Amino acid sequence: MTTLYDLTNDYQQVLELAEQLDEGTLKDTLESIDEAIEDKAENTAKVIKELEGQVDVLAKEIQRLNERKTTLNNNVTRLKLYLQDEMEKVGKTKIKGDLFNIGIQNNPVAIYVTDEEKLPKVFFEEQKPKLNKTLLKNELKSGSVVEGAELRQGRSLRIR
Repeated sequence: MTTLYDLTNDYQQVLELAEQLDEGTLKDTLESIDEAIEDKAENTAKVIKELEGQVDVLAKEIQRLNERKTTLNNNVTRLKLYLQDEMEKVGKTKIKGDLFNIGIQNNPVAIYVTDEEKLPKVFFEEQKPKLNKTLLKNELKSGSVVEGAELRQGRSLRIR
């Protein structure tokens, strides 16, 4: 089976030999290669669409599983808080069971900022400036010249 790559090379070779072939032969040869290229391109587009469909299905499944994971994590958090609350109500900090030992312990010391404005500047870090590409793009689109940046028009394949 001939590949699209091979057909493209054949097409280029026929064009290079165009001066050596009579007009009818050149036209027929180019048309037959062109039809084969179109068939291959359409078949390739079918494969692309199938793969895109599979990607969509996987993305939805990933989203569904992430939502389920979040729900399960929330349930774990709620159950832990419930168990801790109930143990604290009855004054228990340790429970030894057949399968599990359950204990309430102190967490490491944490910082709670009550008013960030009142904190001395020594506790803040300098941030590296972040490029606002949207602002830069709009400026370039308006016709301004900005040294170090330019607009470029790319090309990509569209299958409809």
